[in-house]
Amino acid sequence: MISMSPVRPGAGVRYLFRGVMVGDGHRRAGTPLRAAQDEAGVPPGVWKGRGLAALRLKAEDVVSERQAELLLGEGRHPDADRIERELLAQGKSPEQARRATVLGRPIEYNRSPKTVKAKERIPWLAFDLVFRPPPTAHIAWALMDDEHRRVLELCDGIARDKTLAWLEESVAEIRSKAGGKQRARVKDGLIVAVFRHYESRATESRPLLHAHAVVSVRARRPHDGKWGNLSADSLMTHIVAADTLYTLHFMEEVTARLGWAWEPREVTPGRRPVMEIAGIDRRLIGWQSTRRQQIEDALSVLTAQYQEKQGHEPGEKAGYALACQAADQTRPPKRTELLSLTELRTRWRASAIRAFGACVIYRLAKRARAAAAAVWARVRPVVDVALAAVETIAVVYVMRGAFAHRHLLAEARRHLSYALRGQPHQRGLDEQIVQTAVDAYTRPVGCGRMMTADLRALYPHDTEDQAVLRPLTRNRSATPYQRARLAAGALTARVHAARRADRLNSRTRPRTVAVPADPGTPRPFRSDRKAGRVPEQRTDVATVEQTRQTLEAAAAKLQDGIRERAAARKFRPQPTPPTASHPPVQQPGPAQTPSRTTGGVA
Repeated sequence: MISMSPVRPGAGVRYLFRGVMVGDGHRRAGTPLRAAQDEAGVPPGVWKGRGLAALRLKAEDVVSERQAELLLGEGRHPDADRIERELLAQGKSPEQARRATVLGRPIEYNRSPKTVKAKERIPWLAFDLVFRPPPTAHIAWALMDDEHRRVLELCDGIARDKTLAWLEESVAEIRSKAGGKQRARVKDGLIVAVFRHYESRATESRPLLHAHAVVSVRARRPHDGKWGNLSADSLMTHIVAADTLYTLHFMEEVTARLGWAWEPREVTPGRRPVMEIAGIDRRLIGWQSTRRQQIEDALSVLTAQYQEKQGHEPGEKAGYALACQAADQTRPPKRTELLSLTELRTRWRASAIRAFGACVIYRLAKRARAAAAAVWARVRPVVDVALAAVETIAVVYVMRGAFAHRHLLAEARRHLSYALRGQPHQRGLDEQIVQTAVDAYTRPVGCGRMMTADLRALYPHDTEDQAVLRPLTRNRSATPYQRARLAAGALTARVHAARRADRLNSRTRPRTVAVPADPGTPRPFRSDRKAGRVPEQRTDVATVEQTRQTLEAAAAKLQDGIRERAAARKFRPQPTPPTASHPPVQQPGPAQTPSRTTGGVA
């Protein structure tokens, strides 16, 4: 998953340099950055993003402490010291030299009395995006051998880079004009500093492979090339779509390199399931998620207090607020003991062996491969664009009512994760599903970019589907996701019924995509199943084999008949040619009729 938090001047910058850049550990005062990273056992940060070319930096270069102070802490050029020396040597004043190194407006400008009332907040310097794989990936990374550890780290890095590329190509916007009302795509791209971490903040250290991608707020405008600030709203509103894309890419990389499969796991009853590696013992998830157990214990107490005070259970927003409060209350202090990754892995494996036995730990990879074979035996990775569009629109409509393009995109990527189970998807398939849903089953709401489901397109006639779907939007006894799944099941059943009624016997083969010919015209169907049901024709392997054997037997019998007739004509006595003195004599026998020429079997 991906979480996002701002980096602000003051406490935010101090937390960045004392915690994030040194593996969430404790950096002693006066310790250089590289020395603190070596003591904490984490690798140094590296630069990412296409916006590095404007600063004459290269991707995968190590992030130095001075570069981070200038760019991420002050909003200045990472090589500002050299630029100031050159300008001072040319005769510029110190103020002019310093102003030339600032990218866009300086931070002091945002703090001036003229803009405090307009801003009403401390300016942002960067966005801290935290990338975390699913829990079973942490377990496999921590308890398996070094080869699996390196492969999982590689998969995490590839999925993270692809997600950052999508953000800078399709999401990132830069503000301009008064109040930042005008938005435009960035000219070059994003400037990102990535720091990889290995453990969680729990009291007992537990494996947590994650990375902090600190995105600088500075970017260049497309029309004049000047520096400005990124729009925080654009990144925050697309964080869920980026989260689903990161999970989808990580699943595909793990399946391609290790051959593992994925299966859904319900964390909270009635809520959306998460995708986990098949074959990993579920007990290890509880061993790894000690921090989650602490939050759940505190959350139960806060929920009981809320019910006693308000007289009802908390809703979705109140539940999220209570969860954040529980996380703050149970946040432990940072660990002061510094251990390398090898020492951490040795400690984690010993702890897991004491809890569950050596047999469970040393057979993780073998059981994952066996579980993957079982998953591929029962699941076909097929994506039907028409059914995916119907399911996507049903889930998003029931859970949100009015929605935007990004909500459909996130749900389409969740559908691909569940349908493919780690198999690669075609590039742009998620956008194709969303476009099909928008064209066929939505209508605009108001004058903005919001839309809602077109119920007349989803069920064009007054059929039994209306009796199923409409109460789901008003029933509060079930969770929103349960109502959404029921609505999606009813609509997909209607699509299947329409296909059977139209005698569409085109079965999609594995690893193919079925694209509807005209999704904009809903197909009618009969609600009376007995009167309008059409038997579905099946074309399986047994039927094909039986047909082939029947045709071969008929062809062999026909060839035998041809040979027998040819042999009879060959040994038959030839009649004497008729002459004038000897007219032809009519031989007694059956009358001969012209026969069809058999030249083979059609």
